[in-house]
Amino acid sequence: MLPIRLACYGLRSVAANCKRINIGALSQITRKFSSDERPQFPGSRSQWTEKLEFIRPDLYDGIPVYRVMDRKGKVIDPSQDPQLSQEMVIKMYKCMTQLNTMDRILYESQRQGRISFYMTNYGEEGTHIGSAAALDPKDLIFGQYREAGTLMWRGFTLDQFMNQCYGNMEDGGKGKQMPVHYGSKDLNFVTISSPLGTQMPQAVGAAYSYKRAQNGLCVMCYFGEGTSSEGDAHAALNFSATLDCPVIFFCRNNGYAISTPSKEQYRGDGIAGRGPAYGMLTIRVDGNDVFAVYNATAKARQVALNEMRPVLIEAMTYRIGHHSTSDDSTAYRSVDEVRYWDERDHPISRLRNYMLSKGWWGDVQEKEWKENCKRQVMTAFARAEKKLKPNWKEIFTDVYHEMPSHITEQLKQMEEHVQKYAEHYPLKNFSKD
Repeated sequence: MLPIRLACYGLRSVAANCKRINIGALSQITRKFSSDERPQFPGSRSQWTEKLEFIRPDLYDGIPVYRVMDRKGKVIDPSQDPQLSQEMVIKMYKCMTQLNTMDRILYESQRQGRISFYMTNYGEEGTHIGSAAALDPKDLIFGQYREAGTLMWRGFTLDQFMNQCYGNMEDGGKGKQMPVHYGSKDLNFVTISSPLGTQMPQAVGAAYSYKRAQNGLCVMCYFGEGTSSEGDAHAALNFSATLDCPVIFFCRNNGYAISTPSKEQYRGDGIAGRGPAYGMLTIRVDGNDVFAVYNATAKARQVALNEMRPVLIEAMTYRIGHHSTSDDSTAYRSVDEVRYWDERDHPISRLRNYMLSKGWWGDVQEKEWKENCKRQVMTAFARAEKKLKPNWKEIFTDVYHEMPSHITEQLKQMEEHVQKYAEHYPLKNFSKD
């Protein structure tokens, strides 16, 4: 009976107190919770309906693709031209073409057995350079594995690229990473990790720390549409929105997750279609239009910092090359399909046409740059190939700040083993320092 008495007492108290409540305020409260007003369920923005209707995704038009130039490099709406200087546009073009040249040489070197692995960036150069150019050099970048152009834009040298792919004694990672797993503390680029999606929650954590530090910087996180199928992607996107983190999620939707085409990965409207569901500002952009990518990234950075919230960019592009040197894409797509994108909708060709229309570039400059570019790449390639591998003892370092006893014991055992069987190991190829 006690709960009933308490309940009755509570009702009597309410009744007594009602005499003191302003009638106008009471009517406002009543209207707020009236069934004729909007639902008050937490976590949604809805209205009532008496129609039994399911939302049909096939009845909605897809999110539009923002662009600045057409396929021939002509600016469609002059107000959208970022009005970049001739010097900057030429730098963009040279960076994109140098990346392309480096890809060809390193891909062939892997085929010749000179390096163990490689991933090209063919067809996606515009997503790299357009986005990197719009960031502050101090903004932190988390890449996936196909963003070499962003590092090149920030000043990662050809020697550094080559040293990493060869894993020689000059490699900043001391030969402990697979080729193309670049990283640079000086250039604010977090070292690449092979597992898909692991960089995404990390990027949110970094962005949250930037928010607390109020340092005026944001975080850029690159990922592919295949990575969006990972659980880490959901956790990252949701946390970034609920924590209001200054992070830009840049999805390179290149049509394939290795051999799986996008139509077999998801049924919704790409990756951008998920942004509003997470409560994120979202835009879909032509990834083969370097100016569109630049504008979208610059605006996203402005929003991320001024409004302290995440932004999702889906850059629509096409992976012209194989997924990696471990892949043969002719097994799952036609040569004609690849040829179309290479000849009709390539980001480098589009930017070159723009430069030609401006009178900033010509056949003479093109020929001179191609020869000079190839010479630079080949020179760095030759230097890296001649350098020794890191001292084999490095495999025991860098995990702990101070080497613990069990690792010290393993190192000692390895030293004894190598000394005993020295003739079976190519020690001359490794540095002694």
